[in-house]
Parts: sequence; structure tokens; C-alpha cells
Amino acid sequence: MTNMILTAVLTLGIIGAIFAILLYFVAQKFKVVEDPLIDEVAEVLPGANCGGCGKSGCRAMAEAFVKQGNMDGLYCPVGGEEVAKKVAAVLGVVAEATEPKVAVVRCNGTCSNATAKNNYDGLKDCAFANTVYAGESGCMFGCLGFGNCAAACQFGALSIDPETGLPVVDQDKCTACGACVKACPRHIIELRKKGLKDRRVYVACRNQEKGGTARKACSAACIGCGKCAKTCPFGAITVENNLAYIDFNLCKSCRKCVAECPTGAIHAVNFPPLPPKPATPKSDTSVAADKADATPAAPAVEPQKAPANNQ
Repeated sequence: MTNMILTAVLTLGIIGAIFAILLYFVAQKFKVVEDPLIDEVAEVLPGANCGGCGKSGCRAMAEAFVKQGNMDGLYCPVGGEEVAKKVAAVLGVVAEATEPKVAVVRCNGTCSNATAKNNYDGLKDCAFANTVYAGESGCMFGCLGFGNCAAACQFGALSIDPETGLPVVDQDKCTACGACVKACPRHIIELRKKGLKDRRVYVACRNQEKGGTARKACSAACIGCGKCAKTCPFGAITVENNLAYIDFNLCKSCRKCVAECPTGAIHAVNFPPLPPKPATPKSDTSVAADKADATPAAPAVEPQKAPANNQ
């Protein structure tokens, strides 16, 4: 009996040793040697794991940096320029300067501009409502106002204004991670360059319906008239599908389009008030006419009656 037990134990030991040896060689064959630079890059990344860089997380972003060996096409929106310089120092390359961006809400369908024509009594979720509901004003392109974007923001940069019903972006907290952009089913949130002195000009509308239909849903909708594109001296504005769009790479913030827009669909942020338009000089004929109008009329002279003949 004892011999049988010893034999069984010895057999199991030999089998275990054989499998251990096999596992060792398999592990050596398929092992992945990780570059120690990945840990160094991961340490300087912010660790937000927000996905704004297009990767699944900061670790995946660090692997992409090290594998590529340079900064081309890779950028951490949360860390910005400071983190980019640190990553470049680890990789031994030079980081090119990039302009910071901020989330912009491209909808002007406030409660006053887009009056409610119906009442939604369903799940208060933008993604769900977008599949079954056009919106209170009937605009199929406007903000639904249920706050999916605010919930997706990990930095507290978005909130829903109870008076307007629209999301508001705190530019000081916004890291341009893009989480709100992905969360909005109607794509009304866009990442745009912050601009010089944080000044930006953009079309706050996404409605692609014809002008008359768009205005029925929202009084401040873009009607695709093209006046803004005609007045832009830099070719920054295009009109497609009844909707104007301002290319922030070409826009010089002259604001001529803002004054030209008949519906107020173009917004200018953080600018001083526009100066009043200068009075149009009058022609000499007009000036003479004004002087003539200003000259008091001569009193009327009553005609004298002829003296009566008493003959």
C-alpha cells in the first residue's frame, strides 16, 4: 500500500515537473518584452483615462508614444503643452506647439428662441430620446437638454443652464478631452481652438433644413442665406446643406460675419462690444436739401384788396 502511494506521488511529481518545464519554454517563446520607456511616459501622463486622445487609456497612449517614437499625430488634450513637453523629453524628441482647444455648444435653441410645441414624457436620456423624439420645438438638430454631455465630463466643465435649457461650458475647467462630443447624439458640441485671448467666432446652429422651416423651430437658426460667406474676407465660411460653418483654422476673428447674420446665429465669445457703424456721409445734394428744410418758411402775405370806387 505504501509503495502504491509513493508511486502515485512520484508519478504526479514527474508529470508536474514536465508541465512546468513546458510552460517555461512556452512563456519564453511568447513572452513580450515591454520597453521601460512605457512606464516613464505613463508616469508623466495625467492618468485621467478619459479617451480624449483616441486611446483606451493613458497606458495605451504611453505605448503608442513609445512604439511610434515621436509625437506626430498623438496629443493628450488633458495634459496639453506641459505634458507634451514632458513626453517629448522622455522620448528625446521635440514637441511641436499646438493651440489649445475648448468645447463649443453649436446650438442657440434656448427656451426663448425655440418655444416648446410639445411635451416629452419619456426617458430623460439624450441618446434614447434622439431615436424617438424631435425635440420640444420640433428641431431635429437641436440640443435635447437632458445632460448626457455634462454627465460624461469628468472635469465638471459642463452644466445645463435651467433658464436656457442648453449646456454651458466652463472654459477654465474644459480640457478638450472630447468626452462630451462623443456623448452628444446630435453632434452639437465641437472642439474648436480657444483662439487669441480666448476669443472665438462660430455658428451656433446645426439645423440643415431650409430657412423657413428652420426659423419655425428656432428664431435664431441659421437659414443658409450665405451673407456671412460673402462678407468674410478670409474665405473661412462655407455654406452646405442650408447651414453655414466657420473654419477656425482660417477665421481671423474680424467679426464681419457676426454683424451680417440676419438671425444672430453667429456667436462671438469674449470680444468687446462692436463699435457703432459710422454714419454714411451725405452728398452735396442731400446737404442742400437738409438746409432748405431747415430754413424757416417766409410768412404768407395776404393779397391787398383794391380800393373801392365811390364814383
